[in-house]
Amino acid sequence: MNTLGRSGVEVGPLAFGGGGIGNLYTAVTDEQAHEAVAAARRRGIRYFDTAPHYGLGLSERRLGEALRQYPRSGTTISTKVGRRLEPADGIGDDLANGFAVPATHRRVWDFTADGIRRTLEASLERLGVDRVDVVYLHDPDDHAEQAFREGYPALEELRAQGVVGAIGAGMNQTALLTRFVEDTDVDVVLCAGRYTLLDQSALTELLPAARRRGTSVVIGGAFNSGLLADPRPGSTYNYAAAPPELLGRALRLKSVAEGHGTTLRAAALAFCAAHPAVASVLVGARSAAEVDDCAEQFHRPPPPSFWRELRETGLLPPEAPVPADRTEEPS
Repeated sequence: MNTLGRSGVEVGPLAFGGGGIGNLYTAVTDEQAHEAVAAARRRGIRYFDTAPHYGLGLSERRLGEALRQYPRSGTTISTKVGRRLEPADGIGDDLANGFAVPATHRRVWDFTADGIRRTLEASLERLGVDRVDVVYLHDPDDHAEQAFREGYPALEELRAQGVVGAIGAGMNQTALLTRFVEDTDVDVVLCAGRYTLLDQSALTELLPAARRRGTSVVIGGAFNSGLLADPRPGSTYNYAAAPPELLGRALRLKSVAEGHGTTLRAAALAFCAAHPAVASVLVGARSAAEVDDCAEQFHRPPPPSFWRELRETGLLPPEAPVPADRTEEPS
């Protein structure tokens, strides 16, 4: 287990992302969602992440229901604030925002102190818990000043009151996350899609800053929304059709992996976990089968020869840490 910053909150190296059980893109049943969470528990996963944004609260409700049968102690739950849910007319669906659910609510961007507290209170009710372990400011890209001026101090106060154990920010970019690391006392940042086999932009400033400051990093989007899980024509990269050059690069990575008796999925997960600033790798799953596959891939890392070939062929920069760097260190 790894501790998030100086918070005392512990997470395992592999975590469960709750977007899928919030009906991301396509619907899953309550039973399938609960089976996915049960599979994660069976595989030793104890850190579960969700957000009000995921299915307009559906992910939080399903996660809370599924975890209710397990001891709260030893389970780490994170959720997010910044999108407050307000009742809507329920006409139509939420597919424009990526979720196959009825449009029962609308999202309101709100990083005010009051909005943070109200959003968290609603999340606790949906989850059926009296506290969560981690709260992230969720995607404050276009609301940065309000997030720093009002949202972050509100989280600091909630942490001091013991309502939450650790606080941070979660985004799909590195610049603003680096600012959170350098200018605040966040315990952790969640960086999605910016530290993968195809995109190492977090390596330039964010990860070094996190190391200097003792801030933990959780990596999401290890598969870049699908391309690194199954590269083929039509695969998605950052939730859109993959550009031809990136598809070609992913196919080359897959070919090298297979040549070393491993899989691209295993390599993608192992790469994210190898950086010393990274406390956990967050993988979204919508079924027990997906959870089982991710766990199996995570625990079968590629051999050192695979990483050597990636560096020798220019598919990976030499400064990016890989698992083989640790195994090959002199004793």
